[in-house]
Amino acid sequence: MRAREIQPLALDSYQRAARIILSNHLVTQSYPDRIALPLLRRWATELREDLLELFGYRLEVTETTARLFTVADRLDPTAAARTTNDRTFDRHRYAYLALCLAALGRAGNQITLSELADHVAADAAQVDGVDLSTERSADRDAFVDAVGWLAARGAITLADGDAGGWAANPSAGEALYDIDRSVVVALFRPPRALQHLTSIRGLLSGSEAQAADEDGYSPDRSTDLRETARRVRRSLVERPVVYADQLDDDERLQLALPRTAADVEALTGLVAERRAEGIALIDTSGRMSDLRFPSTGTVAQVALLLAGEIADRVLDPDAVQLVRMPVPEARTSDLIAQLDSAIPAGGIFHGLAERTAEIPVAEGGATELFPLIEDSWIRHTVEDLIRRYGRTFAAQWQADHDGLRHEAVAVLDKQRLVRRTSGGVLALPALARYRGVVVNIRDRAGQPQLFADDPESVAVQAPVLAPQPPSEPVPSDQ
Repeated sequence: MRAREIQPLALDSYQRAARIILSNHLVTQSYPDRIALPLLRRWATELREDLLELFGYRLEVTETTARLFTVADRLDPTAAARTTNDRTFDRHRYAYLALCLAALGRAGNQITLSELADHVAADAAQVDGVDLSTERSADRDAFVDAVGWLAARGAITLADGDAGGWAANPSAGEALYDIDRSVVVALFRPPRALQHLTSIRGLLSGSEAQAADEDGYSPDRSTDLRETARRVRRSLVERPVVYADQLDDDERLQLALPRTAADVEALTGLVAERRAEGIALIDTSGRMSDLRFPSTGTVAQVALLLAGEIADRVLDPDAVQLVRMPVPEARTSDLIAQLDSAIPAGGIFHGLAERTAEIPVAEGGATELFPLIEDSWIRHTVEDLIRRYGRTFAAQWQADHDGLRHEAVAVLDKQRLVRRTSGGVLALPALARYRGVVVNIRDRAGQPQLFADDPESVAVQAPVLAPQPPSEPVPSDQ
């Protein structure tokens, strides 16, 4: 492993480069910032070897881009692309994004927004269930969100005009973009030809191995162990917490080996927190996550307060004993069915289509039981938090208690601190780290009126930093 050979004075630089590419998967001259690509180019050789050895990832670095080709072991419905306003992409935005990439690949060095919209509208008309009408405001907004996603990553650069003006009034507004073809090419590089796939399962890592087993091929055990170790390391950097009971027997064995987490620590500079239930990698830099927790903002602060309340409830010896339930099975099969139903049948070359194996999709057959926190208790607790601290919350959440509760629980669920289930949430072991949350109310009496309406006046502190999930991958990694 090359990371162990790097001199201590240079190791921090190398680990920052590793965190950047693991977080973003695509790095350009402007994304995520202008110093990222030179740093990756400096360590390209060492990173290429370590990422392949530890995770099975392939790294390509050119003068203008760095692209990490990852391996997908499972589908993650929480790893969605987001707009510049932090809204989750829906199916129309994903469709427009894919069609924009296709149009940009055929375009010259520049393109206007209206011209790009015309190309996307023409292509969308050939796909059942997808269309783009520039006369509909909702379609224009979704299209501009897709264009903004590309612009943020440097695939296109605004040369003149304003996309917002076009979205408001296409007949009066316009925007001109320069096209960076190297970024466009780097963005869409699926591991298999999509026209040869009849199911999204074909993009998951287990498909080839399972198909080989069905043909009677028995792989070498050393190869199996190496791939199992890679799969566990991938889980460590892709999930905020890896619970042992959600792994199979071979994966649990690899997770228990000290070297498995130690290798990831050496590469990334993250700190492994090991407990009987599993391992979390703690990101003290706060730069390897699309959702930092604890964090500022009303939703994050309420989520942290709620985590502390749930932990206190679970560990309270004087309270009524809670019902305990197993973690519900992952609904990955339902997600696969939904995605497969959207595949345009007319675009598949059935004569060349690859046979898709029915690989296991559940996250584990866990039998451990976890305490159930009922929805009514959560509702009452959030209402109590609002009564105590609501005057310091953002105005939109002061008027939307149900929405605030839903978003706070979603944050905890994404961090794998709780798991949603029928009737409430299951409190998972990592939640105990937030027992004893401390709240400080800031005194704003002496501040000028300019800051009087600042909603972030609650300072919520947790005992330690929370584990950090990676940033969402670009669409071609899914």
